Amino acid sequence: MKRLSMLVVTAAFIALLAPAAWAQLATVKGTVIGADGKPLVGAVVEMVDKSTGHKYTLKSDKHGNIFSIGIAFGSYDVTVTSNGQPVFSAQGFRVAGGDAENTMDIDIAKEQKKAAAEMTPEQKKAIEQQSNERNKIKGLNDMLAQAKAASDAGNYDQAKQIMTQATTLDPNREILWFNLAEAQRNSALKATDPAEKKTGLEAAVDSYNKALKLVPNTKPDVMGAIYNQMGEAYSKMGNLDLAVKSYDSAAESDLPNAGKYYFNEGAILTNAGKYDLAIAAFDKTIQADPTKADAYYQKGVNLLGKATTKPDGTMVAPEGTAEAFNKYLELAPTGPYADSAKQMLSMIGAKVETSFGKQKTPPKKK
Repeated sequence: MKRLSMLVVTAAFIALLAPAAWAQLATVKGTVIGADGKPLVGAVVEMVDKSTGHKYTLKSDKHGNIFSIGIAFGSYDVTVTSNGQPVFSAQGFRVAGGDAENTMDIDIAKEQKKAAAEMTPEQKKAIEQQSNERNKIKGLNDMLAQAKAASDAGNYDQAKQIMTQATTLDPNREILWFNLAEAQRNSALKATDPAEKKTGLEAAVDSYNKALKLVPNTKPDVMGAIYNQMGEAYSKMGNLDLAVKSYDSAAESDLPNAGKYYFNEGAILTNAGKYDLAIAAFDKTIQADPTKADAYYQKGVNLLGKATTKPDGTMVAPEGTAEAFNKYLELAPTGPYADSAKQMLSMIGAKVETSFGKQKTPPKKK
């Protein structure tokens, strides 16, 4: 008897709990109609409970219908996205418990008309400005793509014309001035007339400077790239001092890439026969990037440019020459200048440090 009574009590207890638990869950159904008045297929509807933060995700079928069971009653914020873009949002959609019908019919076209009717003139103007800005950016991106295609094909004058138009449409974007400068520089370098070449390079430098004035401090890599290209333009103009200054500014602006900029500086100084300045530039390259093998080789070449000869014809290289070439061989034992470095060492009577750069036997392919 006692056992039977306990079963009856337990059953009654469960019966009392069951309705309370199920009463908290409900069904939500509805239809999503797109801005074109047709059912929106594959729309993602997210419902976020305002009090708990719990989220439910529904997806419309081929008829635009949505349906879900087991959604807790409460007040929800609703957002609808299509192809990853938000198209609708609303707050305070209530889901009632029990047997209540919870219908969520979303007609985006109607909602847009309603929202437009309720907008203030200021809000309408802001939306119009946003739309115009999006269209302008799209147009500028198309022009950048066209200019790149022209440059890739070697049509620098055409690229220059496109980017000149782009900077006229929007003179406040550094990327437009930078690309115009690149087109101007490349176009100038193709010129056979020295005066035309000089004028073209001066125009490029002017555009680089305009780009620099617009670059935010949060873009050091962009600033470094602009200074670097300006240095190239100055070097082609024969203005070595301003070229060096530009490369130094590139390195100071973009420290992670300083080694690259100092190396470029060393290269133009080497070509100009400025041995001491070139050696200093390659020293700065090595300090910024001790693994840059070519910097050691070029330093050795410039040191060798300062070599003297004894009366008997023996070459006397400055201190550090052999160390520079051997360091290159250590870092790049099979590099493009390896044979040349060994010849240089032999020329000055220095020993090739065979302990540098010993290669391990490569693993066999499996």
